[in-house]
Amino acid sequence: MAFDPDRLRQARQLALKTKQDVAAAIGVSPAAVGQYESGVFAPRAELIESLARFLRVPISYFAAGRPQARLESGSVFFRSLRATAAKQRNKAVAYTEQVWELANMLETHVRFPPVSIPGFAGGEIAPDTFASDPVTAAQELRLAWDLGDGPIPQMLRLVESKGIVTVLVPMVEAEVARIDAFSTSALGRPIMVLSPDRADDVYRHRFSVAHELGHLILHGGRASGTIDLEREANRFAAEFLTPVQMMDAELPSRLDMAHVLKMSNRWGVEASSIIRRSRELGKVSEASARRGYIRLQQMNVTIEPVAKFPGEQPLLLKKAIGLAEQIGINVPTLAHELAWTPSHLRSMLGEADLRPNLSLVL
Repeated sequence: MAFDPDRLRQARQLALKTKQDVAAAIGVSPAAVGQYESGVFAPRAELIESLARFLRVPISYFAAGRPQARLESGSVFFRSLRATAAKQRNKAVAYTEQVWELANMLETHVRFPPVSIPGFAGGEIAPDTFASDPVTAAQELRLAWDLGDGPIPQMLRLVESKGIVTVLVPMVEAEVARIDAFSTSALGRPIMVLSPDRADDVYRHRFSVAHELGHLILHGGRASGTIDLEREANRFAAEFLTPVQMMDAELPSRLDMAHVLKMSNRWGVEASSIIRRSRELGKVSEASARRGYIRLQQMNVTIEPVAKFPGEQPLLLKKAIGLAEQIGINVPTLAHELAWTPSHLRSMLGEADLRPNLSLVL
């Protein structure tokens, strides 16, 4: 078997292991592991078996020849960059590489929707396709996608219909889920990795999708991680979900909390976003907005979970697998092609491990 050094790097990052961890597990020096990953020389056959056991992948995972994407951390837009450790970001990058591998493998069997973003080709949007101003860019995309000026009923289904691959990270992938949401267009087809996060609030989830869409539209080719880029993506999301022209028409000149909640439900955004819009448009004062936020906390508004809304959960990859099964390509077959275990493939789709737990009573 020809050994692929980058597969070791990927498996190690997915397992949240350092080179020192791997070295101690298989009985070599950390320098040797570094040489395996850089391709200076390959590990012996018995060490490859030890690597597979320690990193919990099939031995065939390390075989060269399968399509692969190498993603640099600077090409991924992390919403919670400052709150996460490097090893968490590395795992998220490796996770996104595997999302690409799964989508790429499925596309050999099933025709995906084309990427329907104006000016998009080869992982980039042509310069000057959209305005650099986030608000204007959001308006331009709404117009290009013929969304009118009303609420967007299903935000996640919308982006999937435009050829953007999305995954909802299963909570067993806690280190990836902690990052909240991230995206990249550097792999040819845009990818969003989303998490319901600890709050599991569908309105916050919808904003995350719009925020990542803002990164894809505005920031291709720019290094991620700056506060300015995050603020621009927030401004894009706010305009895309709640167009300023409609907010100006619908928001009253005084803060009515019953009306705020009604608009929150109508537009599919957090009530705090409606208050913020009121302040931005000069409908209410800063003091009134602060009182509104306090009142909102006291009201204990019910949070709707993401699982309650099918249109806000990924479907593209699952439907692709369903179509592949109709031509005889099932989950075990795909897992074999990817050199994954079937359970890992299912977890990438956000499915729970349904195997019963075996316990022995002494």
